[in-house]
Amino acid sequence: MHSEGQSAPFVDPVSSDGDAREFAWYAGDHHIHTMFSRDAMYSVDDQVRRGAECGLDWMVLTDHGGPDHAKQSVALQTPLIAQAREDHPVLVFQGMEWNIPGAEHATVIAPNHERTPELLQAFERRFDGDVVAAVQNPTGPRLIHHSYEAGPAAEQLGLDALAWLVEELRRGTVDEALVLSNHPMRTGRVSPSKVRGWRDAAPGVFVGWEGAPGHQAAALAAPRSRARGRGQYDESPGPLSFPGYDRDQYRTWGGFDAGTARMGGVWDSLLAEGLPWWVTANSDNHFDTGDTWRVGNPSREHYLEHGHRGQPVDTGRVQHGYVDFAPGFYSRTVVGADHRDYRSVMAGLRNGRVFVVHGGLVRAVEGRVRAGGEGPGVTFGARTTVRRGGDVEVELLIDPATAPNGGGEVPRSARWDVIVGTVTGRVADTDRDLFSAPGTRVVESFEVSPRATGRQRFTTTLRGVADPLYVRFRGSDGRHADADGHPRVDRVGDSDPWDDLWCYTNPVFVDVE
Repeated sequence: MHSEGQSAPFVDPVSSDGDAREFAWYAGDHHIHTMFSRDAMYSVDDQVRRGAECGLDWMVLTDHGGPDHAKQSVALQTPLIAQAREDHPVLVFQGMEWNIPGAEHATVIAPNHERTPELLQAFERRFDGDVVAAVQNPTGPRLIHHSYEAGPAAEQLGLDALAWLVEELRRGTVDEALVLSNHPMRTGRVSPSKVRGWRDAAPGVFVGWEGAPGHQAAALAAPRSRARGRGQYDESPGPLSFPGYDRDQYRTWGGFDAGTARMGGVWDSLLAEGLPWWVTANSDNHFDTGDTWRVGNPSREHYLEHGHRGQPVDTGRVQHGYVDFAPGFYSRTVVGADHRDYRSVMAGLRNGRVFVVHGGLVRAVEGRVRAGGEGPGVTFGARTTVRRGGDVEVELLIDPATAPNGGGEVPRSARWDVIVGTVTGRVADTDRDLFSAPGTRVVESFEVSPRATGRQRFTTTLRGVADPLYVRFRGSDGRHADADGHPRVDRVGDSDPWDDLWCYTNPVFVDVE
């Protein structure tokens, strides 16, 4: 275990340092709930066992913050996580889902440090939006899936929370932590300026968002599920929403959040500033579609007294309306790391060495970008430099799926795109709600033969590079892409998650000298 005094990286993590190494790739899920959330069911052991059975190497338990949870749930969960680490071959992070004041939710990840529970509990009690709301209005309703009231004071509290977290890391309460925004475009409350503010308040700590939300089974037909939008993305603009978004921003596109999937949209506008802002995917697991289990004790009184909802009970009958897939069953965040341990996985996440995949579309994908076409190049999340007017070689390696996924078929990727955007630098303070990058474009597309077996290798060359840029990759099964290969907007109640599979990678940045 690292010493408490070890320094944490409070700078932008984009670097080519060490990128020539060969990384192993570890699948995980950073957004998983247990019976310690007021709206979930499974025990800690259930979730860790199921993640292991689905092939995960690491996972983060992220129960909802809130006034009732804050009283005792972190302390009660801590020994169960320690036991699960002993019983299952999975790295189990203890985290929480933070109700960001004035916004949406975020995963807070901390390592297996003896003071992690102390950090999480203090953070929740001081800065969780629902806790603050309960303190300000003690006779009001207990909130679930809401955050502190909107407005400058609420947004400032969110920034104060990040400043506090950074200071605690500097002091050595724990040696590192990460924050990732969850389902950012679901309600429209996450404006581009809020994202820029979070990232700037805690660089190297608040590092990205769910490129694809959980709750993907919500789109399956009723009564087994709810025939809603994928990810339960079926909201409409409200009084707290950013007014610049159109209605399509509230839907998934091929199962991915519109902030990520709309080429030249919010994500690309951040990358065009040269900002390291990474994408992930996860289950947001509460209740598995098709499961026969139900909540052990759903009463609020039981939760208040015991800090959890009781051990789940098997009814022997399929329960209707559940909207999730088990951790690792459908969505995966795959991290490149040089060791299979907590710090190495966190370093991979912090540095954006990640690809995300739905439905087992591929077993593995790796990109390499070589300035001047020489050397091993750098992979996702890293940076390289080319002389002005020089060439940049781009290589993409794909390992196809070889086994059936949860939908009952062996998936096949049909097309891979090389997407390039120009890095134009930081926007002015008056433009912090900018959310377009019109220079983003597909520079090359590769069609994959349905008969292809074994590793596939594709290359292209960016010639005469004159300006800084970034390169990212996108693949799909091609079933619901438009004529240009882009994802379509998912229709509520008619978007089978197994019939529309995508894979996204984080970018490589290319500087020019």
